[in-house]
Amino acid sequence: MAVMAKASAPGRTKTRLVPPLTYEEAAGLNTAFLRDVAANLAAARAAGAPLASYMAYGPPGSESFFHHALPPGIGLIETWLPGFGACLFHAVTALFERGHEAACVLNADSPTLPTGLLVELADRLARPGDRAVLGPAEDGGYWVLGLKAPHRRLFEAIDWSTERVAAQTLARAAEIGLPVEILPTWYDVDDRASLRRLVAEVLQGYRPGPERPALHPAPATAAFLRDTFARTDLADRLDLARPREPEVA
Repeated sequence: MAVMAKASAPGRTKTRLVPPLTYEEAAGLNTAFLRDVAANLAAARAAGAPLASYMAYGPPGSESFFHHALPPGIGLIETWLPGFGACLFHAVTALFERGHEAACVLNADSPTLPTGLLVELADRLARPGDRAVLGPAEDGGYWVLGLKAPHRRLFEAIDWSTERVAAQTLARAAEIGLPVEILPTWYDVDDRASLRRLVAEVLQGYRPGPERPALHPAPATAAFLRDTFARTDLADRLDLARPREPEVA
C-alpha cells in the first residue's frame, strides 16, 4: 500500500485548503493526515489485513521529514515525476518490484476513512485472478486503486484532478478487459465544505448511519484541529461555533 504523500511545507501542501486555513496550518494538517493514514494502515494490519505500508513521496530529498513524522517500519518510495499518472504508475511498479503480490495507491486526504474498507480491499485483492479494486471518491476521483498486475493503461489518458478520473479509469479497464470491483465511496478533504465535515467527525462526534462502517478516529488530526481552534480564529473562518470549554462542577 503506497500512500501518495508530500512532505509538509507551507505553500506546497494542502494549498486548496487556503483559505480558510493559512499556509502554515495547511502544512500542519498535512502532517496530521499522514500520521493518521499510517495509523489506519497499522489498524488494518492488526485486524488481519496483510498490508505493507509505504509512502510514495516527494519532493526528492525529503526523506528526513517522513522519518521524523511517521512511526518506524514504513517504507519510502521516491515518486516525483512529470504528471500524476506517471507518479501513480511508478509507485505501483515499485511495489511489484519489491515482491508484493498486489499493489495499491492510496490518497492522503481521508484521515477518517473506515479501517474496515482497507480490510475489505485486502480481502478482495487476496483472491486469485487478475482484477482491479477501486474506491471512488465523492468528487469523481478515487481514494484507492488496487491491482494484481501493473496495468499501465489505467494511468493513461486520464484527466487528473477532475470529476472524470474514476469514470475514465473504469473505461481504461474496460479497454483491456480487466475486471474491476468497486468499494464504497468516500471523500477527500480538499475544500472548505469537506474540512467542515471533517471537523464534525473528529471534534463534534458526527458519525455516519448504522449502515456505514465505523470511522477511523484520526487522533493526530483531531489533536491538530483542537489546538488550532484554541489558538486561532479558525472557528470564525469556518463559520463554526467555537468548541465550548467543559463546565466546572
